[in-house]
Amino acid sequence: MSHLEEFTLLASGTESIENNTFQTLSSLKTLELWKNKLRRIPSLLPASLQVLKLNDNSISVLRESDFEGLVKLQVLELRNNMVSTLSFRTLSSPSSLQSLVLDGNGLESFSGPPHLPCLKHLSMEKNQLRFLPPGFFASLQHLRFLSLAGNLLTRVPVDLPKSLLSLKLERNRLKAVKFRDIRHLENLSHLFLSDNLLSSIDGAQFLANLTTLELSQNQFRALPSRLPSRLQKLDCSNNQIQRVTAQDFHGLRELKHLFLDNNIVSLFEAGALQKCGQLSNLALEQNLLVSIPLRLPNTLARLDLKGNRIRDIGEQEMRDLKQLQVLNLRNNKLSALDLRVLESLPRLRHLYLDGNPWNCTCDLLRARKVLTARGTDVRGGQCTAPAESQGENWMSSKKIMQQCESHFHQPEKAKELRKKAKSEDQMNTDDDYYDYELDYE
Repeated sequence: MSHLEEFTLLASGTESIENNTFQTLSSLKTLELWKNKLRRIPSLLPASLQVLKLNDNSISVLRESDFEGLVKLQVLELRNNMVSTLSFRTLSSPSSLQSLVLDGNGLESFSGPPHLPCLKHLSMEKNQLRFLPPGFFASLQHLRFLSLAGNLLTRVPVDLPKSLLSLKLERNRLKAVKFRDIRHLENLSHLFLSDNLLSSIDGAQFLANLTTLELSQNQFRALPSRLPSRLQKLDCSNNQIQRVTAQDFHGLRELKHLFLDNNIVSLFEAGALQKCGQLSNLALEQNLLVSIPLRLPNTLARLDLKGNRIRDIGEQEMRDLKQLQVLNLRNNKLSALDLRVLESLPRLRHLYLDGNPWNCTCDLLRARKVLTARGTDVRGGQCTAPAESQGENWMSSKKIMQQCESHFHQPEKAKELRKKAKSEDQMNTDDDYYDYELDYE
């Protein structure tokens, strides 16, 4: 097999590979030995090798001899092995290495800084790292992607390379982020800080090119101030935020995606997001809102308000949302629908209304009928009133339709309505069911 370029052995139960097995394969470029029971890296690998993937094995030690002569190696993956300590001298031979993945090894310490001048991607997620030694990044001046998620870090590593585009630090023990220490990261566009112990951040505006900032599952009681003006995605879900004001979004004219779900927001200032002229996705599920916020941006394509305390959908709240395609109002306090309000949403494609205490009048059924005739996918729920309709589903109940038939002037339309309801009896109304694609044309 002297011309073999790629060899893959996946989940075969292999425990060992004989010495020199691959040595004569002078054309071999890719070797993948995933999900086996190997305890060491195969010896004397061919110098032609460019990709070596040994994920999900039982390798505990890396030897310098394992990588001798691999001058063309660009990708090395050792995810989910048992390498608890690592000497970077071991990796001195593959000086062309561009991607190194060491996730899930229980790594606790290193010796010697890495000398990998071509490295662009370094991932050490799900280990036991408490810190990185001084000078660790000295030779990594072309690093673009760094992930240290799922470790025990209590501070952001110092001397991060200026070349970084993405930095992942979620699921650590960070209590503070000193942005003045990372303000030299002028190219950084994605910063992930979710699931830490942060209660505030200050100075994020120094990262002028940041477009994504994730802060979910922390301890914020207020939205961070002075955020970078180029921010496009802000995730502050699963915190303890109570108020949303216009000042929170000063200068965020390029914001497209805002996630504030699973907080305790009870006050949402009218027009707080009006300067966010590109906002298309707003998530406010599981908060304490009693009404839909006023003067939302007319660019919204999706609005999620599930699990609040909203009792009414007002015309004033919805009249400007001409681009809205998805409206989720599940698990609120709604009892009626004003058809005139919903008719002001010409692009509405998905309307989720399950889990509300509906007063199942014929007006409600008429509203649903008109919406579905327009092509809107409407998901309804059970009736709580009037008494004779309790427990019925106003989406498909034949009993309610029969009671309301006399209210529809055209018998053929009533017949069509019954037929449509029958076909929708098996419709998925699961509380977390979403089946749609947004249309941004």
